[in-house]
Amino acid sequence: MNYRNNLPNLGFGCMRLPDSYEESEKLVLKAIEKGVNYFDTAYIYSGKEVLLGKILHSNNMRDKVRIATKIPLFMCKTYDDLDKIFEKQLIRLQTDYIDYYLLHMLNNPAELSGLLAMGLDKWVNKKKEDEKIKHIGFSFHGKGGDFIKLIDGYNWDFCMIQYNYLDIKNQAGLNGLQYAHSKNIPVIIMEPLRGGLLADTKRIPKKAADIFKSETMSPAQYALRWLWNHPEVSCVLSGMKTMWQLEDNIVVAKDSNPNCMSEDELKVIERVTDAFNELKTIPCTGCDYCMPCPAGVNIPGCFSAYNAYCMDKKSFNQYLLNTGATHSKRGTAKGCVGCGQCEPRCPQSIPIQASLKKVGKKMEPLWFRIGMPIVRKYMARKSPENDKTL
Repeated sequence: MNYRNNLPNLGFGCMRLPDSYEESEKLVLKAIEKGVNYFDTAYIYSGKEVLLGKILHSNNMRDKVRIATKIPLFMCKTYDDLDKIFEKQLIRLQTDYIDYYLLHMLNNPAELSGLLAMGLDKWVNKKKEDEKIKHIGFSFHGKGGDFIKLIDGYNWDFCMIQYNYLDIKNQAGLNGLQYAHSKNIPVIIMEPLRGGLLADTKRIPKKAADIFKSETMSPAQYALRWLWNHPEVSCVLSGMKTMWQLEDNIVVAKDSNPNCMSEDELKVIERVTDAFNELKTIPCTGCDYCMPCPAGVNIPGCFSAYNAYCMDKKSFNQYLLNTGATHSKRGTAKGCVGCGQCEPRCPQSIPIQASLKKVGKKMEPLWFRIGMPIVRKYMARKSPENDKTL
């Protein structure tokens, strides 16, 4: 495994680990065996801190890895909240210390000012003095200008940004990546494949898929190597859910260094990016931070199906499946009641309500609105509860 700033260039993002303990244990242990020793999780990743902690403790692997986890800022109303949450994380992870601790989704200077007024600096210094926290950083999903101000606003040990070849000008973007590097702050990359989109030839635009057909590298390999081509990138987190994904990522990581891509390979990325930009898709990564919806709308499912339809007009059935439209109208885009609870939670700052209206207009035409109630009534009569032959 290659290292940059004392970090492996490939890190393990645990948010998408399988729920099965056995499957996750095999993945984590294989990753460690192959030299991946940076594991990223968070307080709000349902069950993942507990899962990772159990795997590492049961296999005596704690001292062989670096654990990164995040504290949810929306739950930190007082100084004491910092300790309460942190201590709970230590218990979940079955450890006495955290190697890389992040303020989760710190997106603007005002938030940082409020935390400093609360006593954040005193708290961090005490935790470092007690060797409970080794490195302090933050994850970011805000605007580029705010990222620069945040970098300058505190003595950070590292930071984490969303970055891939579609996000050069989004969020922190290339300017933010280069600025943090100029300040000697290691940068961890999340969403390198945009929630798996950039790795799936069935989900990317047909024009992009056709470009990759003539290449020896897969779309995922291209996307990862493009990141490692940047000298400013320290570690790329990959949410590996299968052994095949893990082994494939490790192979690519071993052969990827700063400036490793040829001019021809970089031109492939440019052509693929152009193919994406021709489509007006919604930049949802399927992280589920917006869920659950009080009205029952499957927000990520609606966006995923809409994007798939934009790329392939034959994929309308995905909308029916994702939203459960044949069984209930609650999951569809037009089920949005405009409460707005989802939007502050979205890391991509997607105008979710307006986007759902766009999805509803495209994916729920007149025939859909007339036909689905009839289909639902038919399906209800065919349900086991109403089947008199049983």
